[in-house]
Amino acid sequence: MTTEKNALVTGANKGIGLETARRLAALGFKVWLGARDSRRGDAAAEAFRSEGFDVERLELDVTSDESVAAAVRTVAARTSSLDVLVNNAGVATGYVDALNPDGRYERPPSQEPLADTKAIYDVNVFGPIRVTQAFLPLLLAAPAARIVMLSSYLGSIARAVGSGAGESQSPNVMGYGSSKTALNAITVAFARELAPRGIMVNAAAPGYTATDLNGHKGHRTVQQAAEIVVRLATLDAGGPTGGYFDENGPLPW
Repeated sequence: MTTEKNALVTGANKGIGLETARRLAALGFKVWLGARDSRRGDAAAEAFRSEGFDVERLELDVTSDESVAAAVRTVAARTSSLDVLVNNAGVATGYVDALNPDGRYERPPSQEPLADTKAIYDVNVFGPIRVTQAFLPLLLAAPAARIVMLSSYLGSIARAVGSGAGESQSPNVMGYGSSKTALNAITVAFARELAPRGIMVNAAAPGYTATDLNGHKGHRTVQQAAEIVVRLATLDAGGPTGGYFDENGPLPW
């Protein structure tokens, strides 16, 4: 299969990232499957290629300047531009350990280890900044690039305080939730800078999806979760930028 457009999905060897890569490949993109785990990344890429998709595993650790720089060199050696960047890689260190048998989160902020919070921010906040900045020359070389940040309902301060119409308070997950709040702000910052250059930057909330992140206790499938991600990654000209969306529309910040 030959393609003209290139997409990079970070953390794409499993979960929502893997399904997003599949969907973009099915739309005709050459997909760079960003993965820190080379074994799982290679297996995923090979499986996609066996389906006729143009997918290549890209070694990428979003917490490492050196790894990200090497990934940029690899992609730049093969293409002159990048049309889509999906910052999907994310962690929720300590989250699963704090779930009770019914799947409810039961660790108050006063008991969340600072080391866990730092690990979460390193991937969920600094990772997207690092990757976006590094790949920006390739994104700017595309005629109309799209950047999607994988956020969460837990990133909404309105939901956290229960101020949304008809909404109850979201779970009080300090480290992970606040990392997604920060990611929402980062989304807006990049969107403001890049709008004049024709690049749209938006945050997607995929919902509580069954993945390794939550011990597969989520009630949504990765197919449902990827819907809004792919939609924002393939926006037509004139679409929104600097927004925060789920599949039903804009979300309260």
